[in-house]
Amino acid sequence: MTMLEDRTTTVSPGTPWPAAYPKGYAVVDVETTGLARDDRIISAAVYRLDERGEVEDHWYTLVNPERDPGPVWIHGLTSEVLEGAPLFTDVAEEFSARLDGRVLVAHNAVFDWQMIAREYARAKAEAPVRQRLCTIALSKELGLPLPNHKLETLAAHFGVVQRRAHHALDDARVLAEAFRPSLRAAAAGNVRLPLLECRPLTEWSDTPRIGQQAGGGHGGYRPSSWRPSRKRPACPYPNPGQYEDGKPLRQGMRVAFSGDTSIDRELLEDRAAEAGLHVSTSISRLTSLLVTNDPDSGTSKVLKARQFGTPVVDEAAFGQLLRDVAPATGT
Repeated sequence: MTMLEDRTTTVSPGTPWPAAYPKGYAVVDVETTGLARDDRIISAAVYRLDERGEVEDHWYTLVNPERDPGPVWIHGLTSEVLEGAPLFTDVAEEFSARLDGRVLVAHNAVFDWQMIAREYARAKAEAPVRQRLCTIALSKELGLPLPNHKLETLAAHFGVVQRRAHHALDDARVLAEAFRPSLRAAAAGNVRLPLLECRPLTEWSDTPRIGQQAGGGHGGYRPSSWRPSRKRPACPYPNPGQYEDGKPLRQGMRVAFSGDTSIDRELLEDRAAEAGLHVSTSISRLTSLLVTNDPDSGTSKVLKARQFGTPVVDEAAFGQLLRDVAPATGT
């Protein structure tokens, strides 16, 4: 790995490392067939780092998704390339060895974690990960002067050169190189790392192994009719009011969801929460925005949004807005 001149505060040799910091990290990137709950991983890379962010080793694999590879124009992996690749069940043990006992680090970590957790669930296994750290959240904690939160922007800030964008191995390398100075800056300022729990997958039950049948049905996985409630920590930012068309979302805004979404609802909610938004289960005069793909559905949330004049956007527009959420007022 190329040694970089850190563009943030560094830890001097005499400064003790925060004792509460993790003892190791697994910087991960996965490329996928898409963003929905039934999409699959087609390649994965892991850079293992020690407690101070120094690289120990790296690993990369293609994965046969057993379906159409999705946006080839983005990741470049065709059906022909993936045809002879191992299945996820073939690489799960090695993947686990790379993750075991470490904090999973990724750019927009909730997405990588959800995709990984689903692949393990399909294989009737559980990823050995208990915490994750999103480098977007860390850059916000550090107050890095970034115009947006794209990986290439974070890389450019630290002078890291991208060679193959949307290639899992190179994206993981770039992130590992950008994470090291970020971690050092956090340690120098004794900043609390934005660690989040990696909860075991709950949206499917009785998940059969790939290729097997369960309950007389076809092989695959089945949506569970019951999902335990999830208590999120309180949003730390004040509510700045309603969303205004043409302006960015701002941390602290209250966001509610209604109806079906192509991306799993839990994933959308996690993304919103990690961006600093308040995820609400109901609509009130304080709600900043309602996200729905069917604004004419007549659901109680849609009707209340009309009553209160709550702005409404669809899932695609919300995804674009999430890419660049403005800091909370006064921060």
